[in-house]
Amino acid sequence: MRRFPWGRLAILLPLLSAACFDGSGGPAPLPTQQIEVIFPPHGIADQIMIDATDPLPLRVAELVAPDGTKTMADAIDISPSSPLGGMAPTPFPSFGGANELNLPNPVAGANRSEGRLLITISKATIRVPDMVAYRRDWRKYRIRLEFGRPPGASETHVVEAPQPPR
Repeated sequence: MRRFPWGRLAILLPLLSAACFDGSGGPAPLPTQQIEVIFPPHGIADQIMIDATDPLPLRVAELVAPDGTKTMADAIDISPSSPLGGMAPTPFPSFGGANELNLPNPVAGANRSEGRLLITISKATIRVPDMVAYRRDWRKYRIRLEFGRPPGASETHVVEAPQPPR
């Protein structure tokens, strides 16, 4: 029978607790939203690509010019496609208690539960109608994104427009 090296555990536990907990006594929050807006390298020079990860699907993406003119996205793709309307369940581990990190216990079974984090991956493209004007004033442009499921609640995010390619 092999003995567990407790000296290594004493070094590992502070590292695990620092990585897994946010200081409020509970596990660190899982990333549930990420938005990336770019001109793709080596891509079409007048197309803005939007990659969004959110619990809700992207429904509206538009480029808003400084004068208020709006240019809608050419296409919005929601994936992975599923019966839940573009949402795919992703399992993640959850820990037993507020200050408890469950490690395998050879004497008693470890408390462990699983939950599901529902994430939708959305992609959109917007064609810039006037690249000369965009290059001149790109810092004044905004990208407006609306996430949601009709007729329910929706979220609107406004992000800065990306720097044009050189």
